[in-house]
Amino acid sequence: MRKFLRQVRRYFWRMRLGLKHVDPTFLAGGKSSINKDLVAGPFSYIAPGCMISSGVEIGAYTMIGPRVMILGNDHVHNVAGKPVIFSGRPEFKKTLIGSDVWIGAGCIIICGVKIGDGAIIGAGAVVTKDIAPYSIMGGVPAKFIRQRFDLEQQALHGQMLALPPSDGGYPDKR
Repeated sequence: MRKFLRQVRRYFWRMRLGLKHVDPTFLAGGKSSINKDLVAGPFSYIAPGCMISSGVEIGAYTMIGPRVMILGNDHVHNVAGKPVIFSGRPEFKKTLIGSDVWIGAGCIIICGVKIGDGAIIGAGAVVTKDIAPYSIMGGVPAKFIRQRFDLEQQALHGQMLALPPSDGGYPDKR
């Protein structure tokens, strides 16, 4: 019965948000502003209160915490004699977020960055540059804290991520 209710909830949010490019196992946890072109892999999750702009792709098993903002393209700001509002926008850049990434509550991710598989971004961080796989980052701007795994564990985890996605089961609530 729980599995059925989870499927119904996922379907409801996909339809309500008009998301056509997300896996059937994708879940939006509540009211968020998500662009309809979002591409989301299996078992990925977006918590309530997020703002996800266009050109965002997230991989399998990725979790995005509440109130995360993935901002759209910037504005051209260096044209003398012209207000920023009339200066246009630079070339569009996609934001790519790998598989098994965990983005903490309140993070801001600037358009065009690439976040590698297995990375963890601490709550409140501002990501302005690409993040290497399996890195733990935090702060404003986000800085490297440590690696999530040693090299042997990274290889093992990478092998798991290369397999077809499967439902590992959610842990029982305590």
